[in-house]
Amino acid sequence: MQEYTTPSITTVDPSTTTITRLQQYRSQRPTLPLFKRRTDAGNWITVTAAQFADEVDAVAKGLIAAGVNAGDRVSLLSSTRYEWSVLDYAIWRAGATTVAIYDTSSPDQVDWILTDSASSLLIIESAAHRSKHQQVIANASALRETLVIDDGAVNALRKRGADVPDSALDDREAAAKAADPATLIYTSGTTGRPKGVVLTHENFLDEVAATAEAVGSGMAEGKTTLLFLPLAHVFARVVAVACVENGVVLGHTNDIPNLVADLAVFKPNYVLSVPRVFEKVFNTAEQKAIDGGKGAIFAKAVDTAIAYSRATESGGAGLVLTVKHTIFDKLVYRKLREALGGHCEGAISGGAPLGDRLGHFFRGAGVPVYEGYGLSETTAAVTANNEEHSRIGSVGRPVPGVTVKIADDGEILLRGGMVFSGYWQNPDATADAIRDGWFHTGDIGRLEDGYLFITGRKKELIVTAGGKNVSPAQLEDTIRAHPLVSQCLVVGDQKPFIAALITLDAEAVPGWLERHGLPTDTPISELTSNPDVRAELDKAVADANATVSNAEAIKKYSVLDTDFTIETGELTPTLKLKRNVIHDSYKQAIADLYT
Repeated sequence: MQEYTTPSITTVDPSTTTITRLQQYRSQRPTLPLFKRRTDAGNWITVTAAQFADEVDAVAKGLIAAGVNAGDRVSLLSSTRYEWSVLDYAIWRAGATTVAIYDTSSPDQVDWILTDSASSLLIIESAAHRSKHQQVIANASALRETLVIDDGAVNALRKRGADVPDSALDDREAAAKAADPATLIYTSGTTGRPKGVVLTHENFLDEVAATAEAVGSGMAEGKTTLLFLPLAHVFARVVAVACVENGVVLGHTNDIPNLVADLAVFKPNYVLSVPRVFEKVFNTAEQKAIDGGKGAIFAKAVDTAIAYSRATESGGAGLVLTVKHTIFDKLVYRKLREALGGHCEGAISGGAPLGDRLGHFFRGAGVPVYEGYGLSETTAAVTANNEEHSRIGSVGRPVPGVTVKIADDGEILLRGGMVFSGYWQNPDATADAIRDGWFHTGDIGRLEDGYLFITGRKKELIVTAGGKNVSPAQLEDTIRAHPLVSQCLVVGDQKPFIAALITLDAEAVPGWLERHGLPTDTPISELTSNPDVRAELDKAVADANATVSNAEAIKKYSVLDTDFTIETGELTPTLKLKRNVIHDSYKQAIADLYT
């Protein structure tokens, strides 16, 4: 049985909460820049610690005036925006617990979360959201009121709390403890009803201290990052808290189509994202090069970046490789860095495997992407690569205070201060997840020199009719890296062979059509059997098959004329496949693979 521990570097005072550091800033460093907020005119203005703390207090008083008691649950349904952070901290300042809800959630999901958490107040982003969930809101028995951010909820709360004395906040703060629940984050629910993960203030503070040490300069005071991941997800949420705790200037955007333009203006020092975004950055750059007649140069630059990165792990690059790298840095890599704002020193990726090829490319191009691993139940990262210790292909070593153990069946077990203590009002699920002091992740992996490698999920293992255990992640990730591919689902449970469903990327299709002399408005339905498309996908499948044994290889695949989306319920908000939903939606397509 493998086991690796990184010693703890901090102890959380039982009387502290996520509000404590903000209070310290207000009294000791009021002018410290904490946020950059985009105005209605599109400009970015600085928000100091004192300004943010005062705004949080005013909104917290409004929550108290609205009848929010210490320990109450307040649900927050919104995309990523500055008001999210204001409201989150205000809920904590009022001694309550934030229930995070994705803005893409279905009415059924919102209904379950409001009911299960018994939320007393709902703060929702827009009138459209309120209309979408109108019946759910009406049926939520514990819900007293719903406020809409776009309709002025923040200002309304400030006005409502104008007569609430400072002593009311002081009393709430004095009674608060590190062990109090800070948030409920409901698991994505790839199968079954989502469970409410209870994370305490202590969980957040342990995680923030550990990851700040693990990430290093990326969390140094004065650095900047632009957050575009959904704040209902634990990864983005921890980043937001870590920025406040460490004095990193944080910006918010939910305008994903214009993200590149925002990055160019904001100029972040670090980018934090999920692998699919890095895949899209690479694929977009590659397609632009091909469309501009510079595909061959880009391909050579990619090979050089990968070779240069690999050389850093084995004594360094030689003279010829160094010269080639310098040339391509001027021709290609610099433009990639400029697309990220020009000041980007590195990136942090989580949520799914990035893949060796992309990891080496970005590092060779001067933007190292440090992969980490964690779950909602672990308050995000429990392992991470960093500037000093990095092994591409792994998710890094345990962050300080974490022990990773590999069970006899390969399951990853975890222990540490950021690991949750249970699910909300669900003792059976808690007892199943935490046994003998170890959190059972459901993920499968191995340890090498303290570095953790994820090889699959127990629940996702496919057992073929011949008894072969197949983990689909490696195959899916490799195929999805192809520029034409949006998503891939590997199937084959209790079937004679492994097969796959593949969807095409609607953003990449027009460029591909133009290069092949076809009308750019050609529908995707006409491309599913196009010989040239199939030839490219055949190559992508062959590349994936080269990473596994013959018994695990994909023998047949089908190209769908529709994509898997969040809106249709086939993807989670962090772009993970909801396998049970897809299996149900495309059961005939899967059956056809075996006829």
